[in-house]
Amino acid sequence: MAVPKPKASAQESASLPWFARHPAWLLALLTVLALLPFAGKPFNIDDPLFVWTAQHIRTHPLDPYGFNVNWYGYDWPMAATTQNPPLASYFLAMVGGIFGWGEFALHTAFLLPAIAAIVGTYRLAARLCKWPFLAAFLALFTPVFLVSSTTLMCDVMMLAFWVWALIFWMEGTERKRAWYFALAAILIALASLTKYFGACLLPLVVVWSLWRKQPARQWLGWLAIPVLALVAYQLATKALYGHGLLTTAGAYATAIHKSSILLNLNSVLVALTFTGGCLATAAFFAPMLWPRRGLLIGTIGSLAIAAILFFAIRGTFPDQPGAAEIAQILFWAAGGISLIALAIADFYRRRDADSLLLGCWMLGTFVFTAFFNWTVNGRSILPMAIPAAILVVRRLEQRESAGVQFSWRLLLVPTVAGAVLAIWATTADYFFASASPVAARAVQSAHGDKGHRIWFEGHWGFQYYMQQNGATALDLHKLAITEGDYIAVPSGNSNVYPLKEPIVELETFSIPPSGSLTTMNADAGAGFYASLWGPLPFAFGPNSGQSVTVFGYDPTGELLKGATEKKP
Repeated sequence: MAVPKPKASAQESASLPWFARHPAWLLALLTVLALLPFAGKPFNIDDPLFVWTAQHIRTHPLDPYGFNVNWYGYDWPMAATTQNPPLASYFLAMVGGIFGWGEFALHTAFLLPAIAAIVGTYRLAARLCKWPFLAAFLALFTPVFLVSSTTLMCDVMMLAFWVWALIFWMEGTERKRAWYFALAAILIALASLTKYFGACLLPLVVVWSLWRKQPARQWLGWLAIPVLALVAYQLATKALYGHGLLTTAGAYATAIHKSSILLNLNSVLVALTFTGGCLATAAFFAPMLWPRRGLLIGTIGSLAIAAILFFAIRGTFPDQPGAAEIAQILFWAAGGISLIALAIADFYRRRDADSLLLGCWMLGTFVFTAFFNWTVNGRSILPMAIPAAILVVRRLEQRESAGVQFSWRLLLVPTVAGAVLAIWATTADYFFASASPVAARAVQSAHGDKGHRIWFEGHWGFQYYMQQNGATALDLHKLAITEGDYIAVPSGNSNVYPLKEPIVELETFSIPPSGSLTTMNADAGAGFYASLWGPLPFAFGPNSGQSVTVFGYDPTGELLKGATEKKP
């Protein structure tokens, strides 16, 4: 790989291909091409919560969470159910009001934050490395970014605000333009009101500014904008719902307490596994990032650390992983260790504000994911996609300046491998989501025309499509089932409680697995959206697919056993 040439003249630039003259537009096009095939993806996981909130906002714009939802097996206020601020739902409300509430319309609209995040990565990387296009490309074709960009949840939108806030903050520092700081502060506020994790930008820009020894009078006052926005949100939600949603979310996070050292070590190992797997495109570059000796020692050391952690805490797994699952855990955990080491090494060599920013961005996200989130999941790893890609490119440039040469063919190997895996994982998640409407239609087709009500357990996309087909969520507190009613119970879903006599199992509709890769399957150990389902963000190998069992109700006894109230 050669060092980039000096900036071309106007005449030379005119002779370059379009994509070379407009790299940001090319990245936007690549983002659309990568994500548009998934624009028809059925609503999945928490997507319905965002859609229902958006639909409520259409009629009650100043009261986003003023309704109840059955998400835990009983009717509960939305303000107590959700742990996310409402800005993404306001965007959905605008789109849905104009284009309708179909999957294609809403997913297509969410291409905008994905494009903004990738183009923003290019612009930020242009400040931090010589090959910003490569950094943005690697961020785009990272499994966690592509999968997250096919949801209607708030994560990618938050990341878009995040990266552009950093861009304007850093450029405002250099150009000493007040409106840059003002815009950056507004974007920090928007990021925080899209997902609470966006508030972590506040300490991040403070640390960066202090390390650069910027006079506090130039920038500190602007941070009052996001602080006041969060205070106003806290007061407004307290007035509306009786408790401030910001502090409620904070209490929810801090209440996640690991009761033993082994459980904390379990979180560390799973977080490392998710880091390596979700950021696989960056992890695949490890052989090029370290000298041969360092690579050998690092590989052995990383695998040894991962193995020690695994065998120390293997008893904490609900289901003991098989050999194939263990191999994947160790492989991705070693990749995660490599990425954490890359951030530390970058700061150790450079010790400037930019390397500190990237290091705190990576390590801060990892610590939050491992210790403060309710579960390890891909959504929490997502903010690391941008700094990981930039760190890879900075390391390649540093090695090249030391005399190591990389051919473009050699660089294509990890790049293509990462892109293929990212698209594969996104396709697997698409098929996982597609099982919900298929199951809902099967139940409705078999039993919906018999004049009896259909109830169901389970939530996520299954709940959305069951309700769309006229079924009713089972309320454990107010059972209203009568003789002849049917109850549909999905496999591998959330908040599903066991049924007991007097019910009779009628039939099971099975949706076979779509391939050898899965993002959510407890049998395979995959739990992209919640590591409670498995310690891997995605898993290779056989999996059980999904199914929904339909029961008939005999009113001579109780319906449920072991159903306990689960409050958020």
